[in-house]
Amino acid sequence: MLSQTQFGGIANFSTFLLDRSTGMLYMGARDAILAVDTNNLNQPPRKIIWDVPEEKRKSCVAKGKTQVDCNNYIRLLEFLGNGRVYVCGTYAFDPQCCFLDVSSFSLERGEDGGVKMETGKGKCPFEPSQHYTAVMAGGILYTAATSNFLGTLFDISRATGPEQERIRTERAINWLSDPEFVSSAFIQQSASSNPTGDDDKIYFFFTEVAKEYDLYTKVKVPRVARVCKSDVGGMKTLQRRWTTFLKAQLVCEDKASGQRYSILTDVFTLQHTPGEPASTHFYGLFASQWEREPLSAVCVFSLSDISKVMDGPFKELKKTCENWINPEPVPYPRPGQCLNSALKAAGFESSLKLPDKVLTFMRDHPLMENSVTSAPLLVRRGTTYTKLAVTLTGSGEGSGGAVLHLGTDRGELHRVAVVGQNTTLLQEIPLFSAQEPVNNIVLHKGKAVVGTPLSLARVQAEGCAVYDSCDVCARARGLGCIWVAKEEACEPALTEPGPGDMVDDALRRCDVGEGRCSPLIRELRVSLGLRLLLPCVQVSPRPCSWEHPPDRHTRQHHADLEVTVSEDSLGTYVCTCQEAGPGIRDSSLCRRAAYQLTLEDPSAGGAVELGGGRQVLAIYIICFVVGFCLGGFLLCFLTHRRGLGHQGHHLPDHSLSSEKGRDLLGSSATPQSPSSASLLSEGFPLTEKRNGTTTTTTTTTLLSNQGNGGHHGNSFSNNLMSGNPSNSHRSMMYETINYDTSGGVPKRSSQILVADMMDGRTGEKEWRGPEGGEREVGLGDEEDEGLGDGLGEGMKGLEEELARFPLFKSQAPLAPCEESSI
Repeated sequence: MLSQTQFGGIANFSTFLLDRSTGMLYMGARDAILAVDTNNLNQPPRKIIWDVPEEKRKSCVAKGKTQVDCNNYIRLLEFLGNGRVYVCGTYAFDPQCCFLDVSSFSLERGEDGGVKMETGKGKCPFEPSQHYTAVMAGGILYTAATSNFLGTLFDISRATGPEQERIRTERAINWLSDPEFVSSAFIQQSASSNPTGDDDKIYFFFTEVAKEYDLYTKVKVPRVARVCKSDVGGMKTLQRRWTTFLKAQLVCEDKASGQRYSILTDVFTLQHTPGEPASTHFYGLFASQWEREPLSAVCVFSLSDISKVMDGPFKELKKTCENWINPEPVPYPRPGQCLNSALKAAGFESSLKLPDKVLTFMRDHPLMENSVTSAPLLVRRGTTYTKLAVTLTGSGEGSGGAVLHLGTDRGELHRVAVVGQNTTLLQEIPLFSAQEPVNNIVLHKGKAVVGTPLSLARVQAEGCAVYDSCDVCARARGLGCIWVAKEEACEPALTEPGPGDMVDDALRRCDVGEGRCSPLIRELRVSLGLRLLLPCVQVSPRPCSWEHPPDRHTRQHHADLEVTVSEDSLGTYVCTCQEAGPGIRDSSLCRRAAYQLTLEDPSAGGAVELGGGRQVLAIYIICFVVGFCLGGFLLCFLTHRRGLGHQGHHLPDHSLSSEKGRDLLGSSATPQSPSSASLLSEGFPLTEKRNGTTTTTTTTTLLSNQGNGGHHGNSFSNNLMSGNPSNSHRSMMYETINYDTSGGVPKRSSQILVADMMDGRTGEKEWRGPEGGEREVGLGDEEDEGLGDGLGEGMKGLEEELARFPLFKSQAPLAPCEESSI
């Protein structure tokens, strides 16, 4: 392990370059380049500082970038073949490249003593977090990166070499649509397996927004693009542009469930037969665009399948208003085809001699009709894999298996064995802290060098000795490993594993009660009402099912099962997964997990006591609610009786007024102190602000209550606010109507009254809306007396008397919504 302490505080490692002849690992970091001997990690790493001048850093910050991004992040390290390494960095959003001399481990310098640099635009991204890939082919650099400061232009280009041969993609949306570049690979044809004289090819893998789907949502799809090494562009059409750029969609889909994984995050290139480029396979690490939870899948695509799709029909993207138009006839020679011996014999020695109709067709049809499809080798939910590397076991293609080395976003390394259709999780090794995602895995001489932005680790990657326990070695039985009890070590088996489930047999030899398909039943003591999730670990994409008691309170989350414990849900739960894909004859079912749910012992303070506590709590809650309701009902009843008593002795009935205003404005009641014989509130300013103009009115509220009994007069206000005539904005005033109950004749008064803020001594205040206005009721010390048989007749007479006046027939104007803030 090497941590930030051994690196002297240097961090943000993003690029690895391994010299396989010496085992020296070159690491690109922030403002520095390091060299680590993977054969001897105890030796201190060598480092070169290549930072940005302070003036350039300030200029970068002045352009709106952050102080952190305005550094030199090394994003490109590639061998040039003459003892030098080509190094490119972001250089404060102005990409620059230089040359590193391997023997002296120093940067080449110019005559002025400074680092000899050249522009890195088109070779290195501007921003340290931008997606980017590059590959060296025959000393020429091919890159896929952004080519402007804003990061809105994307190019796949030949970035070095003769100036007239530096070509790039056409900047059209059907060529590249907001891509996120992932990986690239150079496939060099061997002379023995290339009788047609076909050209070498460079492959680029990326995710882009699909334009072939007419949907409202942006649909991301994984792509593979191919260009030919000898392509130099067209003569008139596609000048300095690729004439062999073709791309196809990668489909990683589990046909059994219909789940498709559309976000490509990493690609590992591996030749299944060393020395034969035709046996190249690309292992892709995928995620899903539509899943909320973490989800990772691994699919493998062969070079032969990609070549077949590239030689297939072209996709026609042009369409009319109603239907797709007929595809254009494919001209000769075939657009996008690499030069071979037959084309050269026909007079097409260079792409410059291709006819314009071929180049025009190529410009308009870069996408292939068919897709490169594959079924996932592995599907893992709840885990985010960030990096992938693959090692093969056995000799020859089709025999043995493969081991997937997967780095996670939490600093772990997982190993998964893939043997035929079966996938087995072997190890989960925590290497770094949870805040350090794995961003690099390099395999070399049976070891894996795993890196994060801050640390580096070297672990054993190949051989049966990796599995240091009997049960793990037994799970790797399909890879040709067997546990030797005398030596307590996992060693290669002398014979290949035979047919059948050898893993269970090997686990039984380890005295492990459970096998891969015969797990032990785990007893879970639970309580009633508990919700729990029963896990069923399944890294294979094949579906899983559960056997459980006939209870409705269960729900399956992918392979796991959610259970709500009840009396009927107690019993045995068994998870069974399909080991082989649909349509395969030797498909079998494998039990992956088994649980027994039993009720917790009541004496231990379990479900019974918990249930009793819940019953007591429920009784308390019910009693509280019933008491609250009864108290509220009693309070309303007493208030209503007191109001009827006062109305019968003193008050005119306002019940004829409209109820519409009550619904709009509501009502409020404030109890009055019984010791108050007369109430007087001091004047207070009423301030309103309308469109920037402030209106202040000082008002006084007077409410009299003279004496007790039913023969004294009370003053009631039916108020309507009126404004200053000189003010253009609406305001409100109160108009007071005094009712003398002795005479039954209303008397108008000119006082301006406000019925709010009575210093806590206001009477019962009730809003009646547009017709009734506002009514103030002063409650004295009168007892609820006189509510005899004459109450009904008195109220009826008051209603008939009040109905004669137009005040109770016409509606009082209601202030607009924006004016009703009082």
